[in-house]
Amino acid sequence: MPITTISSYPVPVLRGDYPDPSIVRVGQDYYMTHSSFMYAPGLLVWHSRNLTDWVPLCHAIQTYMGDIWAPDLVYADGRFYIYFPANDTNYVVYADKAEGPWSEPIDLHVGGIDPGHLLGADGQRYLFLNFGRVVLLAPDGLSVTNDISEIYEGWPIPEEWATEGHALESPKLLARGGFYYMVSAQGGTAGPATSHMAVVARSENPLGPWENSPYNPLVHTWSKDERWWSKGHGTLVDTPNGKWYIVYHAYEKDFCTLGRQTLLEPIVWTEDGWPSLAMNADGQLKTTGDTSLDLSDDFRGATLGWQWRFYKELDPERYYVGGGVLKLRAKGESPSDSAPLLCIPLDHAYESEVQIKVGPEVEAGLLLFYNERCYAGIGFTEHGIFRLRRGSKSAPGRGQGSRLYLKIRNECNTVIMFYSTDGVEWTRFPAALEVSGYHHNNFGDFISLRLGIYAAGNGEAEISGFRYQAIKE
Repeated sequence: MPITTISSYPVPVLRGDYPDPSIVRVGQDYYMTHSSFMYAPGLLVWHSRNLTDWVPLCHAIQTYMGDIWAPDLVYADGRFYIYFPANDTNYVVYADKAEGPWSEPIDLHVGGIDPGHLLGADGQRYLFLNFGRVVLLAPDGLSVTNDISEIYEGWPIPEEWATEGHALESPKLLARGGFYYMVSAQGGTAGPATSHMAVVARSENPLGPWENSPYNPLVHTWSKDERWWSKGHGTLVDTPNGKWYIVYHAYEKDFCTLGRQTLLEPIVWTEDGWPSLAMNADGQLKTTGDTSLDLSDDFRGATLGWQWRFYKELDPERYYVGGGVLKLRAKGESPSDSAPLLCIPLDHAYESEVQIKVGPEVEAGLLLFYNERCYAGIGFTEHGIFRLRRGSKSAPGRGQGSRLYLKIRNECNTVIMFYSTDGVEWTRFPAALEVSGYHHNNFGDFISLRLGIYAAGNGEAEISGFRYQAIKE
């Protein structure tokens, strides 16, 4: 694979909805994970050797645990840990190898969100939380040993800035040069393009006092004319040869439907010991261009592929995969309550198709799903075919039988749908859709418009030949 040079920053190292990145380096290897939200399996762990080309390793969570936000992936005392919030408490899982197996989740019985781990110089372990709070951890990192205390007030955001509020969260910690550095998110994670940011503080003691950087904010969107909106939630990481980078997330202008993408940008350290974005840093990183992110699936393996996640459910009894077919037991009455099976689109423009066979009492389809209130796509039963739009179903057209090929073409948020009885001759559905508004600022939940399959009613749907392909703009 030829090696190419990165020529501009920030670099979108994971396109699509991969928010709240947490990254750690162990020797020559980098590992990263992200928020799972209401999808399961959760906490997908990635591996890279160059910070730009990432390969999925495994899901650390194999059950549905609710809404998982902003984890922290760390390596301490020869073991990997992921700290994460869900169900109004914080949990930890651990593994000897990043590829697993990972432990069952351990409830730390401490509230708050966005945990950030720190191993002090004296061996004491800390867990920092939103609103500038901290608790002490036991030596094994699997329980807390004291009550929450507040040790940091955040950076004072200028009153004239357009943000969603103070929103101090996402503390990410590191030790360097006799100081402990804390990179925090402030300003709110969506809303105005200029809302989000990453700010830096440092202290000689993990419990403070903390001094804010004179160069804050470290990362920020200054104008809605920029390509990347709501930049923030950063983690600093170094390379074996001493270079530094910040990994953070942002929405792409005009494509908030894709969610918050993972970006990377070089860092330099000032003479007075603060991190700052590196200017004119072209050519510091190399990429092979091989990310192994093919979302297509022929269902010939014994398990679901890494790309698939169920919405608000993970029931192993509900599906079977193998021999080129995914058998999916129907659930609910519509996409809203069917716990659809979803993957994360990577591109502004793409096309997806699939073959589905339904039982006599089943409806199924190919859809773009945001949440229960907001989805779009094409569905059918043995008796009719229909359009899904904004969570409602059109009157069905003439039935085409129990087996159909379905296709969705999303051309930069204009969605065109097709169906076919043989996968060769396609009929265009007469009504197209516009989905640019299917995102958090309109429907909440901090998630993205995902591509997937649903089956509702009673019985089973058989899915085969799922294909995803980017369209050149």
